[in-house]
Amino acid sequence: MKLILASASPRRQELLARVGILPDAICPADLDETPLRGETARQLGLRLARAKAAAVAADHPDALVLAADTVVAVGRRLLPKAETREEAKACLTLLSGRNHRVTTAVAVHFGARTASRAVETRLAFKRLSQQDIDTYLDSGQWQGKAGGYGIQGLAGAFCLHLNGSWEAVMGLPLYETVCLLEGLGYRRGQA
Repeated sequence: MKLILASASPRRQELLARVGILPDAICPADLDETPLRGETARQLGLRLARAKAAAVAADHPDALVLAADTVVAVGRRLLPKAETREEAKACLTLLSGRNHRVTTAVAVHFGARTASRAVETRLAFKRLSQQDIDTYLDSGQWQGKAGGYGIQGLAGAFCLHLNGSWEAVMGLPLYETVCLLEGLGYRRGQA
């Protein structure tokens, strides 16, 4: 069974490799990720993960397709995937000294079947100084990251506590991903 990862994220590839899963191909889906009016982080993540899996599966009908999407929220406010330094600074300023949630949704598509799950992790960031923010922005580690940060880098030092899945915050909850893949017939080490 051919496995396609519908994501260009090196973090997701690294996480899959940790549990012995090496995709046969990487085919990122290019979708509009704008939240719908009133959409929650969970709803947005699941909608996008399913849509990414379906879009890639349309071009690869005999493959098992794995897709994911990560959404950061403070209350009901959904934070963007930071594309500019200003967006990242706004995200970090908002997250400073506050609790927030990271929801990562995973979808697996094979044939006519799609299985999905969303994992929510709660985090609290320390109060960030201007130097913390500037140093992080200068590192460039915020680029393209949901909420303007990546937990696996320098921002790991901002986290006071985390309740949930560290891997989900990084971009792919491993337990849930393996369960979904195996549920649709994928066996690790079969490549």
